[in-house]
This record gives sequence, C-alpha cells and structure tokens, in this order.
Amino acid sequence: MDNCETAPPAGAWDHHLGRIEAMLREAPEGLAEFELIRALQARDDVPEIAPGCLARPLAMYRTHFLLFHTLYRLGERLAVHGEDVQVDCLCIRILPRTTASALGAPDGVRAFYTDMGNLDGITEAEVERLLGSFWQRLARDDGRADALAELGLSDPVDDAAIRAAYRRLAMRHHPDRGGDGGRLREINRAMRTLGLQ
Repeated sequence: MDNCETAPPAGAWDHHLGRIEAMLREAPEGLAEFELIRALQARDDVPEIAPGCLARPLAMYRTHFLLFHTLYRLGERLAVHGEDVQVDCLCIRILPRTTASALGAPDGVRAFYTDMGNLDGITEAEVERLLGSFWQRLARDDGRADALAELGLSDPVDDAAIRAAYRRLAMRHHPDRGGDGGRLREINRAMRTLGLQ
C-alpha cells in the first residue's frame, strides 16, 4: 500500500505549501491540476504523490482532494498579502485578492475541500459513483447547447423556461394537431438530452 491509499491527517500537506506556492509563482499564467500533480511527482521529496496515485480511482480522488485542500489552505495563507489562489482543474494560479474573496464570499467548493471529513472514510465504490455521475453530467452538458437550440433556446436558461418552450413546440408539432411527428421526436430527444423527460 503506497502513501496515496490512506487518508492522511488534516494539515498533512502543510509542508508542501511553500513548494506549491513557488511552482505557481513560476507559472503566473497558471497550471492545470494534472500539470501541477506531474510537477510534484517529478520531485523526490513529495512521497504523498507516488506515480500510481492517478492510476486507481480512490488514490486519484485522494490525490485530487489533498491537492485542492492544500491549495485552499495556501489561499488562506496568501490572503494576508492581498492574494488568493484560483483553484480550477484547468487553471491554478495566484491572483490579487478580489473584493468578493476578501469579503469571504460563500464558496461551497472551498468549504468541501477544506473539510477533511470529505476525505476520511470515502470508499472505492463511492468514488466510482462520483466518477460515474461526473461522466454522465459531462455527456449531458456536452449536448446541452444543441438540445437547447432544438428548442429555440440558449443558455442561460432555467428548467421552467425549457419546459415552457417544450410544451409550446410539442403542441405545435404533435401529429394529432397536424404537426410533423419527426420534428416532435427531435424535440423529445432534446428534452431527454437535457434530462427533463
């Protein structure tokens, strides 16, 4: 069992704060999460991110969680200097602290990753379920723009507006009302893509 198989105690990565800060300062345009993990893996002094930590779902989750936990802790440390950390899978970077972040704007994602209880006790099955729902959302979101266009809509739009457009179009194109059945099937397919039928 390697270091990424067990949940470490809170603050276990605190000794990496300076190292991660230096890496981010060297890349002011930001680093993707994967790039940052690979850069940490390339170092000999970061055993918590062993090469196998991205190969298995539970180990990958723990690595991801601990990195984001550490990034949010780094943001707390940088706040006294008027800086914050943008934490996003595709772009992690140090930025000037904005008014919203300085005022402590609510951030559910930050709250999730700073609560070590969200790491402790998670099982492989739970991680598999999280990954499955992520891929389902991604697939659904992937066709969202096309499905909305089929209904004559575009984002931003809420579910109530989508349903109203659907009802209007379904009535117009229903074969019992003299409409085109093929067009109605396309409208219904769009609603299924949006997860609303």
